[in-house]
Amino acid sequence: MELARRSGLLAAFCLALLFSTGCAVNRATATVEPGAALANIRRVHVVQLEEDGYNVNQLIADKLNRMGLQATTGKDKPRNVDAIVTYWDKWMWDMTMYLLELTVVIRDPATDFPLATGNSLHTSLTRKSPPEMVDEVLGNIFKGVK
Repeated sequence: MELARRSGLLAAFCLALLFSTGCAVNRATATVEPGAALANIRRVHVVQLEEDGYNVNQLIADKLNRMGLQATTGKDKPRNVDAIVTYWDKWMWDMTMYLLELTVVIRDPATDFPLATGNSLHTSLTRKSPPEMVDEVLGNIFKGVK
């Protein structure tokens, strides 16, 4: 009887722990490829996703402009830029729609090779606004770049 009671309490505790920590996840990472000269990038183009209904492309371009770069955005890739910026956004519903995850990739315009990648993931309890997530991702990618 005592063993069954303790096993039940342990199971209840484990379930409570699992459910209480599952919603509070966040991650912010960036990787810059060796030899990628991000400091030499001046003109960039953010390629708009076809299905982007939240104007994330414009948020990224606006942040890059505030960082001192010349950023444009649209569906076509121009030829006269130092880098192409692509992104992937994942939205989730929890009482309201929120940006769950954002990945931004800085690419060589000639080869499409990824020079740098940044990612931000914030679940419902740690959610940030889309501009805050863009700031976080780009800040991590360009950290230390002068």
